[in-house]
Amino acid sequence: MTTTPRPMALLAELTYRCPLHCLYCSNPLQLARYRREIDTATWQRVLGEASQLGVVQVHFSGGEPLMRRDLVELVQTARKLDLYSNLSTSGMTATAELLSQLREAGLDALQVSLLDSDGASNDWLADVPSFDKKVEAVRLARELDFPITLNVVLHRHNLDRIEEIIDLAVAWQVDKLELAHVQYTGWAFRNRAALLPRRDQVESAAKIVAHATERFSDRLQILHVLPDYFQEYPKACLNGWGRTFLTIAPDGAVLPCQAAREIPQLTFPTVLEKSLEQIWFEDPVFQRFRGFDWMPEPCQSCERREVDFGGCRCQAFLLTGDPAVTDPVCRLSPNHELVELALAEAAQSTANVVFRTFNN
Repeated sequence: MTTTPRPMALLAELTYRCPLHCLYCSNPLQLARYRREIDTATWQRVLGEASQLGVVQVHFSGGEPLMRRDLVELVQTARKLDLYSNLSTSGMTATAELLSQLREAGLDALQVSLLDSDGASNDWLADVPSFDKKVEAVRLARELDFPITLNVVLHRHNLDRIEEIIDLAVAWQVDKLELAHVQYTGWAFRNRAALLPRRDQVESAAKIVAHATERFSDRLQILHVLPDYFQEYPKACLNGWGRTFLTIAPDGAVLPCQAAREIPQLTFPTVLEKSLEQIWFEDPVFQRFRGFDWMPEPCQSCERREVDFGGCRCQAFLLTGDPAVTDPVCRLSPNHELVELALAEAAQSTANVVFRTFNN
């Protein structure tokens, strides 16, 4: 009998509200359905249940988590539970007072998003003037001695400036730089043809990052997440469905991964009705793609099935309409041609980007 693993990390999406309109936003398309947010007491209860379940790290995210008025209280709760906590922010609403309160409350680390090294391009990609706010947020965080990660989502429109992005991270004296290519779910899937880079862009950027990783090894940790569509095999999406990570959405829905609402056939439980322990161990949606029995061929007999767990279920659904097939990114998938077609379409595309909206 296979023992169900316990989760180690919780992504706490406190709100979908956000001052930016990023064209690759990973939050659900129909945000109007999820405007009601669970309250402070519920979040505090859930953090306690997560700790009892085995979670050791909580990542406060959104949207923009700084827009929650109870954020300091929630960080204090995480500290009392001995949970390592970090927070992702656009920096738009960061103030010296608020960051100082979070530091005092016990927040362990801060992640600031950056859209491009060029201020004008950054502001265009966000559809809001934001570059100067990000500069200030990093400065304030550094003064408070926060460990700082700079997160940059890569795509066609900023990939050619990856060297400048790295130089900026060094100049800003951040501790870690995350260079992660767009994951084509949510709003990014809608903009896929306008966001997918060229293969030569991807290959050139990879060489630049490899050189910079060696060059700045003594002062900057660089994490480079390569784009799925250009890989031979898919990534192990969150180390497998319902194995290590869980997400709690602003309305209290519990998800095996952040993008799981892309799959309309699935109904997700909520912390307003069940405990996290019940959900993790018993709910059908967490069992659906856990383990290996659900896998089709070629995954079922593939030696890589314990490496990539069949790839991303959301990606499989968005590309084929069926979340239970082999991720088409895999070169062994019978649907791999869909990825090749997407790349070919993007190479010829002159599509305009569509910025994130929040009124749907």
